[in-house]
Amino acid sequence: MAEAAQNRPAVIEVRNLVTHYGSRQILNGINVDIVEGEIMVIMGGSGSGKSTFLRHLMALQRPTSGVIKILGEDVWSLSQKALFNLRKKLGVTFQGGALFSSMTVGENIMLPLYEHTKLDRMTMEIMARMKLEVVDLGGFENLMPSELSGGMIKRAAVARAIIMDPRILFFDEPSAGLDPVVSSQLDDMILRLRDAMGMTICVVTHELESAFKIADRITVLDRGDILFVGTVAELKSHPSERIQNLLNRRSEEAEIDADEYLRRLTGDKLEAEGMPR
Repeated sequence: MAEAAQNRPAVIEVRNLVTHYGSRQILNGINVDIVEGEIMVIMGGSGSGKSTFLRHLMALQRPTSGVIKILGEDVWSLSQKALFNLRKKLGVTFQGGALFSSMTVGENIMLPLYEHTKLDRMTMEIMARMKLEVVDLGGFENLMPSELSGGMIKRAAVARAIIMDPRILFFDEPSAGLDPVVSSQLDDMILRLRDAMGMTICVVTHELESAFKIADRITVLDRGDILFVGTVAELKSHPSERIQNLLNRRSEEAEIDADEYLRRLTGDKLEAEGMPR
């Protein structure tokens, strides 16, 4: 699948993406393509910028500079109406599922249809049942989220994310909090969505076993830079010490700059007050 995917058009194009939070630079000129029909996994250590990067890919956060094209559209040059219509072609599953506790499972799944279509109630119910069957939750539409297990909540969230047949599907830490068996079942479901529905899927995860199972390609972020983009086999054999530390869960000793350490402690007050450092 990985080799075939490389001959397909890009559905997400990222060029020179830079992001700041205040004076702190989070992403340092990111360049990457995600092509039609592939599963792209985004990995990186804590603070690497992967969550910020995901928000940009979902067209939820404007970067400091750079270009993001989704389905051929330059996201931040679109009008609000055009951007709203583009977002309807994207599906998102959040880390905790984000189901509304006051709604039944079926009502949660039908919510995007209520918001964005004029379909009648019966049609929406049929579509919700169809998507529940896709995620192996057939017959659970009348239960409340509190009556579901963690893995079932994750699958119900996927059913809601695909109810409008999105072109691109995003997962934020899909295996977080799940036991290995349930996590493996969720991985199998992600693979089925790609193969049966032809979706392009982008997954942020720190679970190596899951990443190796589902990924066509993996992007590794490190301190706001892209350290690697390629297949699982290429990642495993990569000579970079930082990548091997990530794969083998080895900690890294951080070098401490005495002047920088003092600056952080004092908040630059010494210089502001004209005091010697």
